[in-house]
Amino acid sequence: MKKIFMQELKMNLKTLLIWSLSVGGMGLACILMYQSMEGEMKEMADAFSHMGAFSDAFGMSTLSIATIKGYFATEVGAVHGLGGSMFVSLLGAGILSKEEELHTGEFLFSFPVSRKKIVAAKALCIALMTVLFTVICGALYACGFAALGEELPVKEFMTYMGMQLLMDLEIAGICFAISSVWSKTKTGLALGTALMFYAYDVIGRVVTDVKEYLFIGPFSYANASDIFSGTDISVKAVCFGTALAASCIIFAFMYYDKRDLAS
Repeated sequence: MKKIFMQELKMNLKTLLIWSLSVGGMGLACILMYQSMEGEMKEMADAFSHMGAFSDAFGMSTLSIATIKGYFATEVGAVHGLGGSMFVSLLGAGILSKEEELHTGEFLFSFPVSRKKIVAAKALCIALMTVLFTVICGALYACGFAALGEELPVKEFMTYMGMQLLMDLEIAGICFAISSVWSKTKTGLALGTALMFYAYDVIGRVVTDVKEYLFIGPFSYANASDIFSGTDISVKAVCFGTALAASCIIFAFMYYDKRDLAS
């Protein structure tokens, strides 16, 4: 099991570095552009805060983009949220199905290791890579604040990165379950899942009838604007997300252990 875990890490290390440096780098670039855009931001902040549904959807009604905290929540928050969800969805959706699609399973499953241990090794790999992705991106964002000489709002920042980690683990768990069902990697379905959750959160903040069910989506408890404006995190949303992720992982273990694998 340890060898399988280490092999998965080696195989996915390049992907991790590309995604974390790309997403974290874009976020860092946004932060570094803040000072050059600060004057324009002050002029636009008031207008953006009174754009009704648009302001509510992107948090501009509760935070001013003229402040570094508000700018980070609305701009970098969107970049990191979408980038992270897409990364883990692709990772989760392919880590099991690739064994059949690439016919490497014929070699892997000839080892005296149970399927459950193989699934466990791959699940642990996803969890570790999600943590590393969050740490790398968080470090780059912190460097951006330091480069500008701005004070990092540590409490809100750590809460946001923690909720983003939990959100990414939930989405990864859902896509991990998808990977256990299909013999081919469903890239479109994985990306569609991440984008659907994001769209659901945006719509739910605008449409009154949907707000009551906003907790169903993982972006509801990991929204940067809510966290940086001091809004309490929905315990119901966190519990629902954790339960859903755990259920998907359990399903992947049980289903993959019993299904007939394509040769």
